[in-house]
Amino acid sequence: MKVIINGLEVNYEQYGEGKDILLLHGWGQNIDMMKPLGDNFCNKFRITIIDFPGFGKSEEPKDTWNIEKYSIMLEEFIKKVEIKKPIIMGHSFGGRVAIKYSSRNAIEKLVLFGSPCIRVQENLSLKVKLLKKLKKLPGLNNLGEYMKKYIGSRDYKAASPIMRKTLVEVVNEDLSKFAREIEEPTLLIWGEFDTEAPLSDARELEKIMLDAALILLPGTHYAYLENLPRVVDILNNFI
Repeated sequence: MKVIINGLEVNYEQYGEGKDILLLHGWGQNIDMMKPLGDNFCNKFRITIIDFPGFGKSEEPKDTWNIEKYSIMLEEFIKKVEIKKPIIMGHSFGGRVAIKYSSRNAIEKLVLFGSPCIRVQENLSLKVKLLKKLKKLPGLNNLGEYMKKYIGSRDYKAASPIMRKTLVEVVNEDLSKFAREIEEPTLLIWGEFDTEAPLSDARELEKIMLDAALILLPGTHYAYLENLPRVVDILNNFI
């Protein structure tokens, strides 16, 4: 199904009956990455899974977006498809959007899978320092952009120009102040060997949120899929 939100065509799936569960995928992913979860709960809940703008079958934003713009889009989407006080489950980037949304909107409960939200200033590698210096030299702006294609992250390389700029905005925002404002029960499910969302982030989130609990699972950034039967059991007890 598709709906127009702020001039963009947004793709989504909705099935099942009961209280609302909203599933939000990670960066570079789509509905298919969250459907294994939805399929396990559609007998008791109404499941809604969205393709964020720029991913799957949804239109790409016309300009650079950040977490704020994605959360505003999500607010409009939820109103348009008449979702009521949902249980939100978000993976990685989807969890980041969920944090901002949940900080100012009523939800039932929140589940975050490997969702880094605390921005820490890292020691820059030599190649990144070189890139930053090159961008400042007269006439070398284009060279800097050219080099990004080769030394950037996998997600950055795979993105269109607009989505590359959006990715930079998304990953550079510290969401800890918004996480602190969430009052509803929150479950943090993290892979022990997640190299994309540090375990230190999960522990800090558990510490700063009002009502959060952390569960560690064997696995990577996709531990929620790698341990799907166990995750379903955990969620059944939580929701």
